[in-house]
Amino acid sequence: MTNLAFPHEKGSSADLAEDTLLLDRRHDGRDQDFMGVHFSGFSPESLLRRVEEIGSAKQAFVYLCTPNVDHLVRLEREPTLLGLYESAWANVNDSRILETLADLSGLSLPACPGSDLTQALFETCIDPAETVVVIGGTQDVIETVRTRYGLTNLRWHEPPFGLRTNPAAMDEAAAFVAANPARFTFFCVGSPQQEILARLVQQEGKAIGIGLCVGASIDFLSGTRKRAPKWMQQVRLEWLFRLLDEPQKLWRRYLVEGPKIFRIWMAWRKQR
Repeated sequence: MTNLAFPHEKGSSADLAEDTLLLDRRHDGRDQDFMGVHFSGFSPESLLRRVEEIGSAKQAFVYLCTPNVDHLVRLEREPTLLGLYESAWANVNDSRILETLADLSGLSLPACPGSDLTQALFETCIDPAETVVVIGGTQDVIETVRTRYGLTNLRWHEPPFGLRTNPAAMDEAAAFVAANPARFTFFCVGSPQQEILARLVQQEGKAIGIGLCVGASIDFLSGTRKRAPKWMQQVRLEWLFRLLDEPQKLWRRYLVEGPKIFRIWMAWRKQR
């Protein structure tokens, strides 16, 4: 675990905001627009370093989005959600399908799966005694993660279903994040409600650290859901593994909604 000092812990809110902007300017210089979303071209290794650096600075709260095919298809249907990504500290590519389409467009957009980032943070960055906040997941999942990593200060909040259309529940979850200061807050309530919640926390200005919108990552970490074998990930077939593993839940996402990305991509290329 990197040992970083916290020189700004008692600074003013203006100082914290400025310091966050300074850190934000230290991307790797490969930020680019892809299908209407501004992606940061981090490699998985550089992303891990930067996320730990941002979290350890204990500055004003920022959040990271991990858009995949599902996100971009939804954005075509609900363009008003674009602001969620525009307000993020960074957007990183969570899809090897998008990585391939970017390659065909002459862009370099390395896949940085949120599940890989979550696992790396728990295994190499998070001290078992530090405060870690998780929004979402079930009690069984949380207890498994707590035991597996020897965590003694994991703070968990379980919002109700229908979070997106429940302002009171959104406010309660945002207040929980603010009341439990942590380097890392994991938003695991699905998209777009996790991004909506993260932006609310940022707008309220009462929290610190970095929020990670990482969907089912905590389930993968606990073993409740299985990741595809590495070879399937490498040949861009992780979606097929997940479809076969949870067909009733995911058939529409992967067989009906997902293929729309090719039409969206071709339309985007024509407009470039």
